Order: sequence, then C-alpha cells, then structure tokens
Amino acid sequence: MYLMSIGAGVLAGIIYALINVRSPAPPVIALLGLLGMLVGEQMVPIAKRVIAGEPLSIAWFKTECTPKITGLPAKDKDCA
Repeated sequence: MYLMSIGAGVLAGIIYALINVRSPAPPVIALLGLLGMLVGEQMVPIAKRVIAGEPLSIAWFKTECTPKITGLPAKDKDCA
C-alpha cells in the first residue's frame, strides 16, 4: 500500500510538472484533486453494476459510495 501511495505521488508530481503547476499545489487545487480522486474511485463500482445489469438506486449509492467519498459511516447498511 505504501509503495502504491508513493507511486501515485510520483505520478501526480509528473503530471504537475507537465501542466506547469507548482508542487505542492495551491490548497484549492489540491483539495479539488483529492475530491476528484474520491469520486473517480466510485466510478468503477458504478460501472460494474451497470455492466452487470444491476439497478443503481439512491439507497445503494448512499450506503456504498457516499461513505467512501465523505469518510462518514453509512447510516443503514441494510438498504443495499
């Protein structure tokens, strides 16, 4: 896990250099990037459900995706 984290950091540094953004990035850019990463991580489970023909519901999103994006525990795990 640590090596993957370092690798992701190196990759981010390369991308920053390519788009001429100083590292560390200004706080707003860094926070938006982190938010984008959290939201992007949830695209895979959503795509898997769509490909499997399973329904997407607000209850599923709230129990499976929202806690991973916000860091808050799901209120009701039985809704999935």
